[in-house]
Amino acid sequence: MENLRINNPINPYEWNVQGKANEPITVAALLDKARQMLGPEVADIAVTWSLDEIYTRLEENAPRIAILGGSWDHPAHVMDLGTVLRAAISLWHRGAVPFYAATPVLCDGTAQNTMGMSYSLQSRHAIANMVVNHMEAQSYHGAFVIQGCDKQPLGVVCGLAQLDYIRNLRGEAPVVATFAPVHVLKGGTIPEKLRMELEQVAIRAESTGFQSIADDLRDAMSYILQCSSNTAFQGVFTRAVKEGVITREEHKLYEQVLAVNTCDAAGGICAFHGTGNSSRDLVAGLGLVHPAVELLTVPPTFAQVDASIAAMLGVINQPEYSVSRLIKANIQNAIRIHSAAGGSSNLMMHMVAAMVYAGQPFSLYDIEQVYDEYPIPDLFDYSLTERRDIYELAMQCSAGSSRGMETLMYELIQNGVPMDVDAPTMAALTWRERLEDKRGLAASNVTDNPIILSSPRRPFSGMDVLRSNFFANAVVKISGLTTAQLDEFDDKVAVIVYYPNEEEANRHLLDPQLTQTWRIDRIVPVGVLSHMYRLNGGQGTPADDYDQLFQQMIDERLLKTAIVIGGQGPEAFGMPEMFTPMQHINANHALQKLSVLMSDGRYSGVTYGAAIGHITPEAIHGGGILYLKTGDLVQLGFRRKRIDLLDTDALQQGELRLAPANWRTSRESLAQARKVDLVERRRQIAACNRLTHCTDAAHGVVPEAIWEEAELNQQALGQHRVVAQERSEVR
Repeated sequence: MENLRINNPINPYEWNVQGKANEPITVAALLDKARQMLGPEVADIAVTWSLDEIYTRLEENAPRIAILGGSWDHPAHVMDLGTVLRAAISLWHRGAVPFYAATPVLCDGTAQNTMGMSYSLQSRHAIANMVVNHMEAQSYHGAFVIQGCDKQPLGVVCGLAQLDYIRNLRGEAPVVATFAPVHVLKGGTIPEKLRMELEQVAIRAESTGFQSIADDLRDAMSYILQCSSNTAFQGVFTRAVKEGVITREEHKLYEQVLAVNTCDAAGGICAFHGTGNSSRDLVAGLGLVHPAVELLTVPPTFAQVDASIAAMLGVINQPEYSVSRLIKANIQNAIRIHSAAGGSSNLMMHMVAAMVYAGQPFSLYDIEQVYDEYPIPDLFDYSLTERRDIYELAMQCSAGSSRGMETLMYELIQNGVPMDVDAPTMAALTWRERLEDKRGLAASNVTDNPIILSSPRRPFSGMDVLRSNFFANAVVKISGLTTAQLDEFDDKVAVIVYYPNEEEANRHLLDPQLTQTWRIDRIVPVGVLSHMYRLNGGQGTPADDYDQLFQQMIDERLLKTAIVIGGQGPEAFGMPEMFTPMQHINANHALQKLSVLMSDGRYSGVTYGAAIGHITPEAIHGGGILYLKTGDLVQLGFRRKRIDLLDTDALQQGELRLAPANWRTSRESLAQARKVDLVERRRQIAACNRLTHCTDAAHGVVPEAIWEEAELNQQALGQHRVVAQERSEVR
């Protein structure tokens, strides 16, 4: 491939003398550093990168490939340097010109429950913008992407897809890219000394009458130690301090010991199946990942990086392998893989965004259509309490007993799910060609602690799209609900407890006496409680006394509450994740059986339980969530994919009826006052980083300009088809 050249009528480096003066030293410095640091690993590759040779390759339009990494202040990227240097040597050796660039990567774990969360989703736009800016300014043809966590993977996908789209519009060569996901971070271990101390705390809680704290602490200790589980500990410790079970000093000591034992020094993408590993699934499903680098427990070797780069350079002039065309060809595969693996709800927006940036209007309804075409079974037996995390899956892949997403695709096909096996991938092969090699392919090859399954756990998986009489759509991670949890909440009547923001919700959810506060405040209208008892499955005659019946319904798990956090949508507050309040619910055995959480915000990929998010329209745009208040009643119809507001007056008489069509009318003043507060609260976010002039959650939260361009492209394609049809008819 030494004479590999890009088939492009435009080569700025042929006439731009400044570029040929500036860039050779950057290429030489990168390759010199690689040679120096990699040493024996690349000793058999000759040093041929003179400034003259670099100039010649630029002049003759050899592939200019950007190695796109992330910032080292994110745990996923602390080992980027070795991968960057291996990629640089491989690219040069195979006839390309390597360059290195990196983007800041916001860590969602670090940003949780801080103002940083209001910048998280916006960072996807920022990364996409930076990728396009840099690739255009430096006239790069393609990218080798070190795929990290949070918004970086899909931010880069979106940027490269838009770049490919716009270059195609200009008649230039396709943009190709291959992604090398960062290795999986091994979960930490609670030191035995601390585990014994925490068990003593649990015993102390039991002996002083706080059984729920003991139960919740032991539950937290059953999880693999990682940053997400530390939030569960934080909630239990906070309650324990309030009840006098431990001191604040003990709390902070326990917190410190847990923190410093959480992350492995080699970094990586956290082992839970959050947005980072869900993005790994999705980007692989889009065909952008070479199998040699898909699921690793350590950074890739030179041979693995080289295999990925060789495949990319082998198809670099073929339009069907361009980023935007790969996304479009593989989108249904990616949706089904994401669903079968029970991936993060964040990806419901990112999948949409990738398609829109690639130049095609797409929405939540298109994803729903794929779900409806054929049931997608649950083939992912992932558990953080039974040591079936993504690190274990990476171990299985490294041992050759599993092939990651190839195995999942194979098992989906075996279960009758229609997968497009003729779609191309950046292995320079179609899926059909990749699956012809049966070594380590079937899930049955893993006999010890399998994660990918042959036989589904359930006939459904992934996400469900919900409808309502007070919102247009929302999503719930149905794979995050066990069958028992589904039964616990399905078709039950729940009373709304409304919070105007996450801070207030967190403060209340950490109150050990919260359910008693609800009783004292009479959150369920007096005339409704007995009917709610009957509708939620109560047996016998309900107590006449309100307080007795309220406690009885808590004890029998018949009192259901819908914790609503409004004003968290994209335009209102940047659409932060509601991970922390959901974790506070899940870390409290009592609340876990009573409460669902509803929001126009997002949820972390590691969230489990009844978490309903992405409610559209959002509150600041006058969505129904803006008008709700504590004491309202909803019916939770998860299996029917509905959540509906009920007529409270009718329920007073024992009649289950939907709220009247004009239910908002009497609440206009309340809604307007709240909207004023939301507009003022939005000022806490830097104006330059607010998610304004964007589509809603159902349409990917993409800039309106990106959506409008996709619509123009669709119209142009439609016109081309009409002209082609007319010409065909003339012939």
